[in-house]
Amino acid sequence: MWEYEHRIETTASPRALWGLWADVANWGRWNADIERIELRGPFATGSEITMTPAGQDPVELRIGDLVPGELFIDEAEFDGLLLRTAHRLEPVGPGRTRVVYRMEITGPTADRLGPEVGPAVTGDWPVTMAALVKAAEGAEAVDGGRAAVDGAGRAEAEAAGR
Repeated sequence: MWEYEHRIETTASPRALWGLWADVANWGRWNADIERIELRGPFATGSEITMTPAGQDPVELRIGDLVPGELFIDEAEFDGLLLRTAHRLEPVGPGRTRVVYRMEITGPTADRLGPEVGPAVTGDWPVTMAALVKAAEGAEAVDGGRAAVDGAGRAEAEAAGR
């Protein structure tokens, strides 16, 4: 198994951050590496995402688990590897949230290929996570987080089948 984790703290609320995650169609606004993205189904366990990184072939992801407002895990399978990325929000004190991305690569060739594939996938996480945090903080500063909250409300309603 190969694993990597990156954390960042922010004053943005979990609700504002979750709203940005739940708005998959607009991930490219804060993740400069996304050329195109499509969510098939609601932002919920079992839905699929086709993400095209800039200048690369599309990557097929499946939402393997999702706890609204707290966690979602996306999964990608290729070449006998399973790449699971957990995106987690942790309250760490008054007005502070920790954003955690954690990747685990498993499979028969993970010990050999993980050290090559993993850093290629996770290398931009510090920049991407900083941009996510900046977008969430900006949304809260401009409109009290309404835009991000609206995205979170839509995702929660879709997950509940409303």
